[in-house]
Order: sequence, then C-alpha cells, then structure tokens
Amino acid sequence: MRKLVGMAVLLAVLCVFIYAGNQRFVSSDNLQNLTRHVAFLAIYAIGEGIVILSGGIELSVGSVIAFSGVFLVWSVVERGMSPAAAGTLVILFGILIGLWHGFLVTRVRLQPFIATLCTMLILRGHARVLVDEQTMGFGNQFLGLRALGDGFVLGVPTPVVILVGVAIVASFFMHFTVYGRYLYAIGRNPLAAEYSGVKVGRMQTAAYVACGGLAALAGILYATYTNSVQPATTGLAYELYAIAAAVLGGCSLRGGEGTVVGIIVGAAIMRVMTNGINLLGIAPAWEFAVVGYVILIGVVADALYRQRAARRVTPRTESRPEAPATAPSGADAEDL
Repeated sequence: MRKLVGMAVLLAVLCVFIYAGNQRFVSSDNLQNLTRHVAFLAIYAIGEGIVILSGGIELSVGSVIAFSGVFLVWSVVERGMSPAAAGTLVILFGILIGLWHGFLVTRVRLQPFIATLCTMLILRGHARVLVDEQTMGFGNQFLGLRALGDGFVLGVPTPVVILVGVAIVASFFMHFTVYGRYLYAIGRNPLAAEYSGVKVGRMQTAAYVACGGLAALAGILYATYTNSVQPATTGLAYELYAIAAAVLGGCSLRGGEGTVVGIIVGAAIMRVMTNGINLLGIAPAWEFAVVGYVILIGVVADALYRQRAARRVTPRTESRPEAPATAPSGADAEDL
C-alpha cells in the first residue's frame, strides 16, 4: 500500500512539473491522447505484471503485439476475412502463445527468460516474412473496426473503456479468488506452494495465457489506432515498457507482490514521462535512457525495501530467550 501511495504522489508531482513547464499538458487533445496511450500500455502491462507476480518474466510482449497487428491487417485487407473472425483468431493466437510458454517453462523446465526471448525473435521474424517487410494499414476502410483503437464511448477513448473492463476482471481474479492468492503464493515460494497442494505448473501457465491474450488485444488496439503496422518496428521494446510499468506499480521482480491498480499507476507514470519529454522539448533520444533508469530505480528500491523488512524481523527473532533443551532434574533444581 505504501508503494502505491508513493507512486501516486510521484505521478501527481510529475503532472504538476510538466504543467508548470507547458500548460498544453492539460489541453483536451493532449489529455485524450495521453489517456489513450496509458490504456494501451496498461493493458499489456497488466499481463506482464501477472507473470512477474507469479515469479516469471515475459520478453515476447512486443513481438506478440507486432505479429497480432500485422496478422489482423493482413487477414482482413489481403485475405478478405471478416474483422470479427480475424480479431478472434488474433486473441486465440495470443492464448496459444501463452500456452506454449507455459509448456516450455513448466514441462520442459526452460528459464522464462530464454523461452520468451526465443519467441520474441521467432514472432518478429514471422511478422516480417508474412508481409514481406511491407507496412500494412486499413486505408479508409473498416471504420467500425478502427473505432476500437481510435474511437470514443460517451466522450471517453475506447481503449480507456476497454482498460477499465480488463482491470475489473483482473482485479477480481487476483484479489478476490483463491486462484489469485495461489499466484501470490507461487511468486513468494513456489516449492512451499506446491507442498501446500497448489498446481504450480497450471497456475504459471494461466499467467502466461493471460499475458499472451492481453498482448494480442493490445496488438489489435494499436493496429486499429495507428492504421499503420510496420513489422520491424511496431511493438519494438514494448516488453521493457511493460516491465517498467509493472515494477513502478509495485510488482517485485522476485514475484509475490503487486496489484492491478499499481500497474495502471505505473503505466500512467511511464506515459506521462514520455509526454513530458515531448512537451518540454527534451530530445526523444532520452526516452530509452529514462526507461532504463526507471527499471533500475525500481529494482534497487525493491531490494532496499526487502532488506529493511528483513532487518525489522531479525532483531525480534534474536531477542527471544532460547528455550532449555531439556527440563532440569529435581536435584538440579534444588541445587539452583
């Protein structure tokens, strides 16, 4: 809770600082654009956060977004598939990627870093081959489909509405179901969770499935918003943004800690920083450096927090009087 409050205060300070430097920060156009991008990032960061919370890591999020966007446009424009069918296939594709990662991590016993890194490279290559490196778009057609990423619902950007739905479902699952508590337990100590009867492999696979499905959903939203998908650059390094947002939002890279609300706050901080870089006239080249610093600060802060918590527990343990190994005999007691 302290982490969440601290990040909310940091977000407020950032907003005030940027507003002081450029008052266009609070213009309606900028706020609509900003909230839309916060929603894009938060949707796939929630999936990344669920995997991190279970003790894993997912490095193929950006490539899943790229392949999903490319496949959606290619299947609808080039193959004449209906948008509903193409969108369903994309979501199923993301779920299958999650199942594949779950299989590699829990059955083949590959490190999550290696398993998802391979998928990242494979999907990026397939996306480029599928459309022969061509930039794909819907043109002026399929306006209904494009409204998913570019439209509004009662004046609210559609991705924000979708994020609210995703956040409600994810929060209920993580905080109000026994399966959510299982994920926290697995993240803290998978061996203890397994001895307690938790199906560790199934729950870890479920975390990767959620991440894959949300990344595919983000791919659909990006493709329909930008109306231009470039297989080599779309979604590039997005996994780093997702990890940074999750860490900023209170997720521990060691697993077992984090909330959905915290991840959304972390995503908002990331996008507000990017928006501030543009509004304050700072060179865009600083963006990646900022992301790296954010991840480093988050990891160091988490390590210091754990060390401090450990120091609080250790003196209590040491101050307890040790119980005698055996009870004194009657003669010994009289001698004393």
